[in-house]
Amino acid sequence: MEEQRKQILNGNLRSLLFRFSTPAIIGMLVSALYNVIDTLFVGQGVGALAIAALTIVMPIQLLMMAVGIMIGVGSASVISRALGAKQDERALKAFGTSILTNLSISVFFMILAYAFIDKLLVFFGASPDTLPYARDYMSIVLIGFISFSFVICSNNLIRAEGKPRTAMYSMVIGAVANIILDAVFIFVLDMGVRGVAIATIISQVLSAIFILFFFSSSRSIYSFNRKAFKYRWYLAKETISVGFPSFLLQVIGGVIFLIFNRVILHYGGDIYIAIMGIGLRMLSLIQMPIIGISQGFSTLVSFNYGANQYTRVKKILREAFIWTLVFAGTGFLAIMLFPGQLISIFASDPELISKGITPLRIVVIFLPIIGFQVLGGSLFQAIGKTAPALIIILSRQLLLLIPALIILPWFFGLTGVWMSVPISDAVSVLITSGFVIWQLKIFNKKELERSIS
Repeated sequence: MEEQRKQILNGNLRSLLFRFSTPAIIGMLVSALYNVIDTLFVGQGVGALAIAALTIVMPIQLLMMAVGIMIGVGSASVISRALGAKQDERALKAFGTSILTNLSISVFFMILAYAFIDKLLVFFGASPDTLPYARDYMSIVLIGFISFSFVICSNNLIRAEGKPRTAMYSMVIGAVANIILDAVFIFVLDMGVRGVAIATIISQVLSAIFILFFFSSSRSIYSFNRKAFKYRWYLAKETISVGFPSFLLQVIGGVIFLIFNRVILHYGGDIYIAIMGIGLRMLSLIQMPIIGISQGFSTLVSFNYGANQYTRVKKILREAFIWTLVFAGTGFLAIMLFPGQLISIFASDPELISKGITPLRIVVIFLPIIGFQVLGGSLFQAIGKTAPALIIILSRQLLLLIPALIILPWFFGLTGVWMSVPISDAVSVLITSGFVIWQLKIFNKKELERSIS
């Protein structure tokens, strides 16, 4: 651990960023890829209504993810800062508390979702035509809530101890298994959306088993030490406090999907919900590398901030932004130049393809610069400043996108739904810039004080 700490605090920043980000990028890309293949298989093997049903279920899945992300991101920040400050015992205690917290919250929400499953699906935009597909899928997927949340949380814990490649392996195992099982259950066994759900659960359990073996081995600093598994409220409070912006982001994402689904159903119908579902899968392939970079970025920032290496924190931010610009810019060009060809990969319906081209081009207008907004929120979470992180994360969706989704369709109809995305992207980047500039001035002041003393 000491050798790794020295590398993070003194090594080449570009090499470190890629070392910590590449496994996360690969893992996130593979994860996004199996979501894309889910949609592709469902579109080709079941039909457009089934794609719309999976899109309706997505908000509920985001809420499921929110629990694991909140505990994972919060505890990762606590653990990384503790390791950077050579407080290994505090890191171990934070690990045990995070596992217990994640488990208890996941069980509670799983029971709640089962109790109101039909009402939830209708509330999130299921029409009489899509409800049977959505119910078939959701009733099975909920079984895997605990393992799903555990995997998401644990991947953050693994990265926090400086093992990003292991986190990648857990995601790749689940993704590859999901892709193979999707093909078997849909095309061989003809199980439709139920087959997709079963494949998803099995793949999540396989990832969880891999992680459990890692945590119980000597390769992990946690090593499932029994002393760690004592609930410590002060660490749970800090974990939830730091991770809450990420939780809220996912919850807001669910609310946005709800509004999207209901507004689109009102102005356009099920076919446009299917278009949105396809577009979101495309965007996930672009956004996942950005999120992967932000995860590697967060670990490096937490370590260096904990060691008072403020100059290196600034350099890490600059390096990470350059690479988010590269990834997002490439995706932007692909969607702008070949929207019809990309949609046709998922569905052969000529109406769906022709109606999907304009919406795709509108929503990606400011995609190249959105990485800066993601990094801004990650920066403040990594250094343990909840308030700025919360404002940055909320600005894009809660403060901007939701009002735009409600107001713009009054004037522009369905086009207003698509316009709301680039408008909220642009304004949120401006808000993020203000907070980041403020924090950079604080870093400069601390550097000056250190040089004088």
